[in-house]
Amino acid sequence: MICNTIEELEPLGLQALRAVTGINNICTIGPLIPLHGAKLYQRAGKKLGIKHEACLQWLDMQPEHSVVYICFGSQSTITAAHMLALAEGLESYEIPFVWVIRPPFGTENYEAKEVDHEDDEKQKMQKWLPQGFIERITSTKQGLLVWRWAPQLEILTHKATGAFLSHCGWNSTLESLSRGVPLIGWPMAAEQFFNSKMLEEELGVLVEINRGIEHELESREVERVVKEVISGEKGKEMRNRAAICKEIMRNAVAKNEESGQKGSSLRSLDKLVNFFMNH
Repeated sequence: MICNTIEELEPLGLQALRAVTGINNICTIGPLIPLHGAKLYQRAGKKLGIKHEACLQWLDMQPEHSVVYICFGSQSTITAAHMLALAEGLESYEIPFVWVIRPPFGTENYEAKEVDHEDDEKQKMQKWLPQGFIERITSTKQGLLVWRWAPQLEILTHKATGAFLSHCGWNSTLESLSRGVPLIGWPMAAEQFFNSKMLEEELGVLVEINRGIEHELESREVERVVKEVISGEKGKEMRNRAAICKEIMRNAVAKNEESGQKGSSLRSLDKLVNFFMNH
């Protein structure tokens, strides 16, 4: 069995997997993402809703570890009521943010043709946000609203990013931890609930803000959680723990040129290659 993870990152999960499946030969060869640099890293076929330069220029203006990056992955979205609460909480706390925004759950033609013009994007987004919200955050430069797709790894790599409000999908989780960025969890489906639990209880790099789309969310809860992670003592501890995870991930794919010693993921990859060569 091949897993996109790191042995030292989730030993309890891998122990359980071996026990449940009876498979001892589990090769952990992650993380399968770039670890050094993020220039123009983009998943194939995804048209960005903002130019790289404009996004990075805005981030350059923000204090270190002050920005909340918000994205619910490529398949998940929240309700219109959730979007209102999230927007009100962010604006109330005056927290800098980059929000990858998509039509809310239940919207007709969710997979409709992409919009091509900035005015069309604003017209779509303003239907689901507080009145005047887009104009206010634009004039104050408090935040960026990005239609559908953003340069995620570049945002997470930037020193201004202090937290990732995420659906806890595994690729997004690995990208966040590989940059030492703690998470605010909002799991939506599948294994995301288990990811959120592990990240909070075992690794200590996440605070959960909500679950799924059934539960209501109040703007004051958004403000409380964001404040806790960005500027609170718990946030500092989470950032330190995320930095440890970052180091674990880099060590897993590192090779000492002098001794030839390899990290755990490289050793697993060698083990996998040898298995196929001998069968």
